[in-house]
Amino acid sequence: MKSLIRASLLGLLLATASVVPAAIAQSGTAGAERMPTPTTLSLNAFGEVRMAPDMASINLGVNTEAPTAAGALQANAAQMTKVFAELKKAGIEQKYIQTSGLNLTAQYDYVQNEPPKLRGYQATNQVTVVVKDLTKLGPAVDATVRAGINQVNGISFGISDPSAAEDAARQKAIKALMAKANLYATATGYKVSRLVTLSEGGGYTPPQPVPMYAMARAEKMSDSTPVSGGEMSIRIDVNAAFELAK
Repeated sequence: MKSLIRASLLGLLLATASVVPAAIAQSGTAGAERMPTPTTLSLNAFGEVRMAPDMASINLGVNTEAPTAAGALQANAAQMTKVFAELKKAGIEQKYIQTSGLNLTAQYDYVQNEPPKLRGYQATNQVTVVVKDLTKLGPAVDATVRAGINQVNGISFGISDPSAAEDAARQKAIKALMAKANLYATATGYKVSRLVTLSEGGGYTPPQPVPMYAMARAEKMSDSTPVSGGEMSIRIDVNAAFELAK
């Protein structure tokens, strides 16, 4: 009889032990289902600052031709030496002058139904010059052309230190972002609870050189070449997600 009672009690305890965790699990599932999904708002905005450039980069070239390859290179080197001297006179430091291309190509004359005939060789030497003082830009170009430059391939303007302008653009971007977030929240009966994510894009990118002109003779240059830098735009884009609350 005692054995039967013990068996009954053990069976009751095991049944109770299996029911309680199941009840807890069901209760937890129901609780999770009752948790509300937060209401979020995803927005983007931008801030833009315009400022005048304080530097320029210009690409200049010397083309020379001669019956022989050596002759073309020697003539080119002589002209480029004069160009470097003129740049120095114009106040451009050596560290701001960089060779950006040196090519030697054979030149042929083509006549129909005849094989190409070698006419000679052309040497091309290109330099990229960075001008930190824009008042020297026009006179520097004029001086180099008089010294033998016969190609002005392109010019680009830039900003030496864009960090202050980028920070100003960031301030504008955040101000616009928050104004937009508050407007949407108020219009839909919510308020901004917290910022969930924030990312940034854009910023200052040095522009690519813009083609200017090519010339064969220095006499085609005016007394002073006018060059205007205008204004540059620095833009910061921001993307954010906000959690809203009633």
